[in-house]
This record gives sequence, structure tokens and C-alpha cells, in this order.
Amino acid sequence: MAPQQMENQTFVDEFIFLGFTNHPSLYVLFFLVFLVIYTVTLAGNALILALIRTDLTLHSPMYYFLSNLSFLDICYISATVPVMLANFFRAKKTISYAGCIVQLFSLITCAGTECVLLAVMAYDRYVAICSPLHYSSVMSKGACTKMAAFSWVCGLTNSLVHTLLTSSLTICKSNELSHFFCDVPLLLKLSCSDTSVNEAVLHLASALIGLSPCLFILVSYIRIIYAILRINSSEGRMKAFSTCASHLMVVVIFYGTSNFNYDRPSSGYSLDVDTLVSSLYCIVTPMLNPIIYSLRNKEVKAGLMRMGKKYFSSSART
Repeated sequence: MAPQQMENQTFVDEFIFLGFTNHPSLYVLFFLVFLVIYTVTLAGNALILALIRTDLTLHSPMYYFLSNLSFLDICYISATVPVMLANFFRAKKTISYAGCIVQLFSLITCAGTECVLLAVMAYDRYVAICSPLHYSSVMSKGACTKMAAFSWVCGLTNSLVHTLLTSSLTICKSNELSHFFCDVPLLLKLSCSDTSVNEAVLHLASALIGLSPCLFILVSYIRIIYAILRINSSEGRMKAFSTCASHLMVVVIFYGTSNFNYDRPSSGYSLDVDTLVSSLYCIVTPMLNPIIYSLRNKEVKAGLMRMGKKYFSSSART
């Protein structure tokens, strides 16, 4: 439904997504591809969660934070893909206004929480490598719980502020979004309200929730690399680096795709390029995280082998 006029104000009760609309003949292919990605993401992250919960050898701070990351990735991709998959079978690719606000809240919560959580995971690796004798006391169970809770509180608070400010806008210019999901910058472009406060908060949040954790991770890894280089044996250096290689890869992929998604010029890119970049950021990244930790981490691979043997042995007995 188009924007409705009422007392010289324009109200929108639904938005139309333009992402993927340039290729209607490929809808079936898009549906199958994203359905496979979504299934792999759910299965991979659910497997990581189950493995960490049941395998006692993985009951350590690093894997506790990884379980939070896996849960985040499930929530992150579930905020966009189910709506997108359903829209492939609709003539108009729509989402209700309320659905858009809920999606916005979910995406910002997950993105903000993941930024802070990745910084917490970097701190965990820093303590493990640079202060191994104090690791058990610094990264106690209570401290890990507080750090994880802090990540979620930061993400939820940031999201609540953005959502309240965005929902107070009057959308009047159009109800078409040049993406397949709702995002703050897109809604600001459609508003005829004063968006100066929204933009200021957006820049502040980018610095506090996005840039600050990134800089913290950078400083942590500079000190980690320095500590690794001081290890005498090459075997010791490789072993120390392997404990943080998976996390470092996840950080590079997450910040690389997010920066490319939000920091590129606002003009000069086609709808297809925008859609592709956003797909990498919102959909492909959550799928890669469990794959990276499964392939790069010996303890996770060993845990998966034990889980598989236990499953097949119990199946054989029954």
C-alpha cells in the first residue's frame, strides 16, 4: 500500500524492498541459494552451541564467548532471510511498518553486540597469551558472564536508542527501500522530519560501538603479536598464534564487510552491487563464522569427532 495522506501528513504502513527486483527470472535460483545458506548457518551455529554445551573440554572462556557469537549469528541472519525468502514468491516485496521497526531493532542489536563481543574475545586471547599465569583469575566464570552481559547491554541500548529515534520520524518521500532489509540510513532518506539528531546519534554510535571495539581489537593484537614474536621456539609461536587465528579471521571478515557496506560512497553503485554487498555483510558472514571455527580450531574438530562417534555408537546400539 502506498503512503496514506492524513491531515497534510504522510503515513506509511508498509515498505517495498527493491533488492533483487532487477532479476525476476532468477527468483527461484536466489531462493534456493539463500535457503541453503540459511540452513547451513542455522545448522552450523546450532551444532557449535550443542558441542560447547555438551563437551566438557570446551567449557572455557573462549568457547563460552564463541557460544554467544553463534547465538548472535542465528539471530542476525534470522532477522532478514525468512522475510526475504517469503518475498521471492510475492509480486510486491513488502514488509509492514511494524515489521520493519522490529527488523531494524534486531539487526542493530545483533551488529552492536557482535562488535563488543569480538573485542571481549580479543581481550580473552590477549590475557591467555600475554598473561597466562593470571588467566584463570582474570577470566573467571563470573568475569566472563559480566563481559558477555556487557556486550548484550551495549547492543540492546544502542539499538533501543536508534529504534526509538527512527520510529519517531515521519516517512513521506516514498515507501520504497533500495535493499532487502530495513536500515537506519535508508529510512532517514525517506523522512521529511528533521534528522539531525538521528544522524548525530548514528555517528556517535558508530564511534562508540563500531570504531572503539575495532581499535581495542587492533591494540590487543599488536600486543599479542609482540608477545608471540618473543617466544623462542617456532613451535611455541605457531601454537600461540593458532589459538587466536580463528578469531582474527572472523574479525577481519566482519569489519571488512561492514566497512565496505556502510563506508562506501552513497552514489555511483547500482542496486545490484548494493544488494550483493549487503548480502555478504548480513547473510554470508554469519554462515562463515562456524565454518572458520570448525576448520581452524583443533579442539572444536576433536569435539565434533567425539560427538560424531558418540552419536553413531548410540545409533548402532539402538
